[in-house]
Amino acid sequence: MRKWIPAALAATGAYLFAVSPRIKDRPEPMPKVYYAHRGLHDNISDAPENTMAAFAKAVKGGYGIELDVQLTKDGQVVVVHDFNLKRICGIDGDVDSFTYEELQKFPVYESRQTIPLFSDVLALVNGRVPLIVEIKYKGTGKAVCEKTWELLKHYSGVYCIESFHPQALLWFKKHCPKVCRGQLSMNYQRDDGNHGVHYWVMRHLLTNFLTRPDFIAYDCRAMHAVSKNICRRFYGCPSVAWTVKCQAQLDACRRSFDYFIFEGFCPKD
Repeated sequence: MRKWIPAALAATGAYLFAVSPRIKDRPEPMPKVYYAHRGLHDNISDAPENTMAAFAKAVKGGYGIELDVQLTKDGQVVVVHDFNLKRICGIDGDVDSFTYEELQKFPVYESRQTIPLFSDVLALVNGRVPLIVEIKYKGTGKAVCEKTWELLKHYSGVYCIESFHPQALLWFKKHCPKVCRGQLSMNYQRDDGNHGVHYWVMRHLLTNFLTRPDFIAYDCRAMHAVSKNICRRFYGCPSVAWTVKCQAQLDACRRSFDYFIFEGFCPKD
């Protein structure tokens, strides 16, 4: 009657191995501050998301900054979230279809701000607040990792990297293992309608044994995500909540996460 027990134990062991984060030689944890999502921004003001104005406001407020990096047509590292420019600039074209100079012709949300170079953002912040740098990994290209690292390795401030794409974490694990790295995830099936096997694997963090992340950044609405909580409670791997959009939501998820990326309000303890 109990022939299933060895198989169940083996399956449990395999699962715990698959979701296991980095255990040895972990980097220093990130500072326990609130992180402003794409800067302290407001898309109806002159400080829209991922712009120099939004980052300056976050620094002034003493908040850490979460931002996104990808490449232009001429290989420049720029700070912008969407691959396509339609939402933020009203231009139906991908970021990597334009040179950096061409991108400067497109205002962000009809403001006076344009898409900035990552190097200019680093110079602005200058170590005054910590950074969470999301790698927008497109296709199979690793150039975004290489070029981002070329800038970060000369930066003296506190930072970490994160990505939804495990290949980005694998690149940093191989080439600069001392950099703190995080796996982004969410309930893809419920929230995005993506039902492919690879989305199921990523939702449940089953590539962790390959990428060995130092933290898990998970959709704050999924407080009870099993793999995220196992990483946190069983392995002591910090959890980062994204994106918290009001004080009530922040208060509701405090017990389930260790760090908080916020947007649309200023958090209160």
